[in-house]
Amino acid sequence: MGRFARAGALVSTLTLMASLTLTGCGDDQKNAEFVDGPPAVGSSVAAESGTAPSGSAASPAPSLKVSPADGAKNKPVSTEISVKLPAGSKVSDVTLTASNGKKVEGRWRADGSSWVPNSALKYGTRYTATVTAAGEGGETRQGTSTFTTMAKPGSVIASGLYLFDDRTYGVAMPVVTEFHPGIPAKDRAAVQKRMFVRTDPPQPGAWHWVSNGTQAYYRAPEYWKAGTKITVRIGLAGIPLSNGRYGNVDRSATAKIGRSFVMKVDNADKKMTVTQDGQVVRTIPVSLGKKSTPSSSGTMVVMEKKESTTFDTRDDPNPANRYVTEIDFAQRLTWGGEYIHAAPWSEHVQGRQNVSHGCVNVSMAQAKWLFSQTKVGDPITIKGTERKLVAGNGWTAWNLSWAAFVKGSALPVPEGGSGPALA
Repeated sequence: MGRFARAGALVSTLTLMASLTLTGCGDDQKNAEFVDGPPAVGSSVAAESGTAPSGSAASPAPSLKVSPADGAKNKPVSTEISVKLPAGSKVSDVTLTASNGKKVEGRWRADGSSWVPNSALKYGTRYTATVTAAGEGGETRQGTSTFTTMAKPGSVIASGLYLFDDRTYGVAMPVVTEFHPGIPAKDRAAVQKRMFVRTDPPQPGAWHWVSNGTQAYYRAPEYWKAGTKITVRIGLAGIPLSNGRYGNVDRSATAKIGRSFVMKVDNADKKMTVTQDGQVVRTIPVSLGKKSTPSSSGTMVVMEKKESTTFDTRDDPNPANRYVTEIDFAQRLTWGGEYIHAAPWSEHVQGRQNVSHGCVNVSMAQAKWLFSQTKVGDPITIKGTERKLVAGNGWTAWNLSWAAFVKGSALPVPEGGSGPALA
């Protein structure tokens, strides 16, 4: 029912498709939104080089070269610690201490390229990094660097993470990060290196940038395994961008994936097949968008649920599409206003004829049942309509093949996929 949804804002609005005309079954078009997630566990630190003496007086071993360089100033609070190791040496300890004596905890990247603090460094603060390594012959080498971070910048990007602690999502829930203004193309690789995702049980994954750098999605080659634990850290506080801006804050969340609940709609027979944990549990007659306002064909996910809302399309340029209607059991699928919702006025044609303005119309009883079963992140695939789903019109991460999806990564994706990882 209806076009252009005007459902309530999740928190703050991010324009994804300024030039895109979208149709849907809501009360107005809704721009993509981002939600300010909780501050992440930490941020990080970059690198250069410096030295500090170590070894015995009789036979001094060369000191390790630590980055950032000793005496470096105005370093970003996203700086990471790195070290140049002699052949056969292995790091045994890293300490990073602020001028007030407080120790900063951190972890190595999985590839061993740098040590990442667990929390953003403080602005305008002096730090001392000490790295200790053992050589093949048992000799110990050490390197020390004292550096100072920059003052707090005045120009930052706004960012968001749509994933919340202790929530349970559907198997198609992408990790959604959002930025305003968007991340310039030449900065995306550096930003992506600071976006960490860990899954338990482990599953490969990759990032995909969309909408001129305003969003990035993370997903696996297939839907998440039921029961998966997803831990995300978007460590962007203080990261410098080429447009003179800096990342505003770090964000993190740990969430869970629930049971598998998959909806498939075929325009050929106008039925929705609902599968839970691999078993068909219900077949539901539907009415999709009529030819003048067709539903989108593609794979979408439930982004938002409202037990009751009002579709108000009085600002639609077409007088025939203007109305105000109370809607029950509405589940948003696109920013353009396509929903699954109860439509008692079309129950007599559901399963036989398309009469909606782009939404998936179901009976009041079926809508109530679906609403009670679904979670944000549950997938729905619609096929056979006159319109194809537009990239970025909703969380469209799953509307691409895996091969096409990984092409949107700013970093090379190994076969099978993997994102930046901490040890």
